[in-house]
Amino acid sequence: MDVSGGRRPRVIAHNSSSVDGRITLSPGVLLMIDERWPVFTGSGYADVKRRHHPQAILEGSGSFVTDDHVVEELPPPTEPTDALQRHYLPDHITALATSGWLVVPDSRGRVRWTYKQFPGPSWAGWHLLVLVAAATPAAYLSFLRREGIPYLLVGDQRVDLSVALEELRDRLGVRTVVSNGGGRLNGALLRAGLLDEIEIEVVPIAVGGTTTPALFTAADLTPDTSATSLRLLAVERRSRDRVLLRYEVINGDPDL
Repeated sequence: MDVSGGRRPRVIAHNSSSVDGRITLSPGVLLMIDERWPVFTGSGYADVKRRHHPQAILEGSGSFVTDDHVVEELPPPTEPTDALQRHYLPDHITALATSGWLVVPDSRGRVRWTYKQFPGPSWAGWHLLVLVAAATPAAYLSFLRREGIPYLLVGDQRVDLSVALEELRDRLGVRTVVSNGGGRLNGALLRAGLLDEIEIEVVPIAVGGTTTPALFTAADLTPDTSATSLRLLAVERRSRDRVLLRYEVINGDPDL
């Protein structure tokens, strides 16, 4: 069922979370290098790809660099600005994405990519694609082109996720997106009404904290706005006391 009205792909937010909704153990520590977070067989990208068959996986730039990361200075661009401020989707690169795309919004140009096609058999045929904005530094756009990393220019000051999803569908044929991003990306998708399903693998730990990243980080609701309503789709008990929860996001009146 296409619940997005045909204008964008179906979007599923998937995260592993503590029982109190934390998606890392400490602020400022990247989850992918934090050995304290419990890692379980059958979790992660492979499980998501097997169950949902996405053509794109969406990750936030905060999954790769922390807020206090010192960005390496790039050389000035050699291309004219008007040439850089266009989508960069050369055919010889898009042809490499035979399985799908790892899509990362990075309007500030913070990530210096080591890989564009990721190692290991589970990533065969997957290619990096960066989402940028008109305000993204020209030197970063030039860097992406030099490295053969395609990008979509979607938005003015920041990446417009709604436009990005439409472009992914129209230009690259993406029908299903799984977002594994952090709280800020999840929060932006939630507030923009772009989520169709929320999936949480609860791991048996409690973290606590006051600034530790949580599942959704977004502007506070005002007294006259309501929370996003959900409908339970499935509950799966997994090994080692994990629980997978799947919810459909209800767009419109939950009583209808």
